[in-house]
Amino acid sequence: MAKKEKNTDLLITNIIRGIEEVKGQDIEILDLREIENTVTDYFIICNGTSNTQVNAIVSSVQKTVSKALKEKAWHIEGSDNSEWILMDYVHVVVHVFQKHIREFYDIEGLWGDAKSVKIETSL
Repeated sequence: MAKKEKNTDLLITNIIRGIEEVKGQDIEILDLREIENTVTDYFIICNGTSNTQVNAIVSSVQKTVSKALKEKAWHIEGSDNSEWILMDYVHVVVHVFQKHIREFYDIEGLWGDAKSVKIETSL
């Protein structure tokens, strides 16, 4: 396994762990590697039930990834209203939505050609 792939797998694992720590819901991974002209390799999409939970998910992902891998997001946007926060880890982009905003934008539908994996959580 190439070093980049191993690092990306570890990053994904820790992002998922951070989301699960604060009960993020409907976690889905979209593998974009076989789609031409994409800006990243993976999207991780999840949702929270309120602004507070969306912020808690983002904070938990930041702490988990930083502690385990000593990495920080390259860019974060959307924190002002906490309806949709995007965290860019270069090879992995995390989208944390409030449920109604996720349904409105339907990222999964826009990237329908991507391989998709839903993560089962124990809620």
